[in-house]
Amino acid sequence: MENKVVSLSVENHVGIVTLNRPEVGNALDLQMAKELMYAAIVCSERDDIRVVVITGAGNKFSVGGDLKSFAKEGDEISSHLKSVTAYLHQAISFFARMNKPFIGAVNGVAAGAGMSLACACDLVYASEKSKFVMAYNRIGLTPDGSGSYFLPRLVGMRRALELMYTNRQLTAVEACDWGIVNQVVPDDQLWKVVLGVAESLAKGPMNAYGETKKLFYHSLQETLESQMSKESLLLASRANSEEGKEGIAAFLEKREADFLKG
Repeated sequence: MENKVVSLSVENHVGIVTLNRPEVGNALDLQMAKELMYAAIVCSERDDIRVVVITGAGNKFSVGGDLKSFAKEGDEISSHLKSVTAYLHQAISFFARMNKPFIGAVNGVAAGAGMSLACACDLVYASEKSKFVMAYNRIGLTPDGSGSYFLPRLVGMRRALELMYTNRQLTAVEACDWGIVNQVVPDDQLWKVVLGVAESLAKGPMNAYGETKKLFYHSLQETLESQMSKESLLLASRANSEEGKEGIAAFLEKREADFLKG
């Protein structure tokens, strides 16, 4: 899938989604939001894609919303932003809800919606040159792109509000210390590290990944007992699934499990 501002390629069962407006820092406009939603649908549906990586073209991940394009809408800016966020939020929902691991390769500035998008990833790897900033309150706006959902869960409420109120910019190392990033790597090693992780995960039990993701996300809304009940039912179901049977058999036979067969 080669569109104008979002591209999707597939390598070794890894879907690579690239935000492709490097001339404006991969700023998100209506067209990008539409194409991102389409890419998310394709990634969630295609069987040959087992892991999804999202990154930005050039030397930035995404500077966030394209304020210049928004301002051009004049008095229609409110309805325009509802359209932009409708596509963006549906894209993020597809990415977050799919069984496949969703990995962010942050190769530079992640600001505003760009930072929100990074926070929505299951795993995030960042180059040492990366910067993270929410940026919304500085211009009198509030977060979108799931930022108000994931950020407090990642860093806690007080730190999340600090980032919003003060427009504090985090270095890649600080973002890692705060739990926004899993690992910081040298700029020239980012893609090698991310693809290594993605290709390894692509060989794994995709449905088990998806159910684990759901368990973790839903745990925030459950009591201890209700969550353990979900764990019990799901574990029993997974043990009788094709993935579970293969995984158990491989362990007992002292071999690597083959989750790609069939």
